[in-house]
Formats: sequence, C-alpha cells, structure tokens
Amino acid sequence: MSVTELKPRVGDSEKITINLGVVDLGQIDLLVQEGFYANRTDLIRTAIRNQLGVHADVVKQTVTRKSLVLGLQTYSRQQLEKLQAANETLQIQVVGLATIASDVPPELAAAVIESVTVLGAFHATSAVKAALAGRIH
Repeated sequence: MSVTELKPRVGDSEKITINLGVVDLGQIDLLVQEGFYANRTDLIRTAIRNQLGVHADVVKQTVTRKSLVLGLQTYSRQQLEKLQAANETLQIQVVGLATIASDVPPELAAAVIESVTVLGAFHATSAVKAALAGRIH
C-alpha cells in the first residue's frame, strides 16, 4: 500500500461549502476578532485538522482494512496499457486525490478500470469520467 502524507498546496485543495447557525458563526467571528485566528477559514481548518487527529487511528485502521490508498495516486497511460496487455483490471480505491493522466483515452480507461471509489477528489478528463460514469462510486 502506498502512503503519501498530504500537505495542502494551492492546487491540491478542494473548496467546500458549509452551513452554520448564526450563533456558531458569531462565536467564530468573536474568536477571529479577539485574534485567536486570522479568519473564519483558519478556525475551520484548525478544527477539522484537530478532529482528524482525534480520529487518526480509525482512519489508519479503515484504510488498511479496506485496502485503500491514502494520499495522492496518479494513473498514467503507460500503467493502464500494461494492465491491458496483461489482461488485468484495476479497482481504484483512494482516500485523498486520484488522478488519471490527461493522455489516457476513454476507451483504455473503460477497458481497464473496473471501479472507482475516491473519498476526496477524482481528477480525469471529462471524456474519461463519462466512460467510467457507471463505475464511479
């Protein structure tokens, strides 16, 4: 199993939207105003990282039990062609970022990739995503 620690960079993050109650939002703004955090985002990121730290053992155990790749996983055209030549298929199971190279034709992806399960982000061309639409979970 390949494990890569994720250190967010500008291109390695995904934007999410959350809804908060006005009381929670007010308390966040108060902590920002008092200088505990630079801004709302800083507090939210810190809270998320703290919770991920609290549950780190559960994440590690689940990744191991389910044979998931944790981190960044890229699938190249060459890798997929080798699998095709060997008459093998691929089950993509990633916690983090899974990327299928932009030069992978949709026909190759459809022939080799049996299923895609990504908890995080999945990057591929729109043609490849369309070819795998029924296999993405």
